Amino acid sequence: MPHALYDTIGKRYTSTRRADPRIAAAIVAAFGDAESVINVGAGAGAYEPVDRRLVAVEPSRHMIGQRSNTGSVVVQALAEALPFGAGTFDAALAVLTVHHWTDWRSGVDEMKRVARRVVIFTAEPRDAANFWLTDAYFPQIVELDRGRYPSTTELVHHIGDCRVERVPIPHDCVDGFLAAFWRRPEAYLDPAVRAGMSGFALLDQRVVDAGVARLEADLESGAWERRFGHIRSLDALDVCYRLVVSN
Repeated sequence: MPHALYDTIGKRYTSTRRADPRIAAAIVAAFGDAESVINVGAGAGAYEPVDRRLVAVEPSRHMIGQRSNTGSVVVQALAEALPFGAGTFDAALAVLTVHHWTDWRSGVDEMKRVARRVVIFTAEPRDAANFWLTDAYFPQIVELDRGRYPSTTELVHHIGDCRVERVPIPHDCVDGFLAAFWRRPEAYLDPAVRAGMSGFALLDQRVVDAGVARLEADLESGAWERRFGHIRSLDALDVCYRLVVSN
């Protein structure tokens, strides 16, 4: 169960996971004129707008306990069964959470039912293999994600009239999701950084240890720099993150 996973890995979630202002700006722009928002799979509350009426829905009690936005209404519930009437909200938001839902189609249907606009920040599993971390060191994460993440094509087909925006990740991204440290490879050696990434939490520890050891060796020998060092000159990189917005 997704909430059981985050009851385990989410205990210190806010130490590495917090809203990046540039990603937040893209999400806020996607809301348009929406005055009320439901944040589905809200976690600790990152990317929640502070200038609109907000209700957060989150199944994990540990994640709810880490919320800093104490002024918002929080409901412990599943995305697949939102306890609200049709059309209650102007917009429904889901940030890096759809892949954790037991039935993403039912969850998206619920978002469409309770809100007139759907905003989903997610990753494109077909592009994840292009990222050096998953390509060279942890291909097992790609295999996991292809089984967990719906593709943007699937999301578009299911939602209907919507658009897909590419979201380049800044080199100094402060939200520690899987590809946030694309220009800071040394960060992946830190267990505290990896602890906030569900992809690592779902791998066998022996697989994690082996991949980390290869990365550490390549950083020490200069092999990583020779192969991937050219990206250190970039300010932002399209690492497979997408914003899906219904029209």
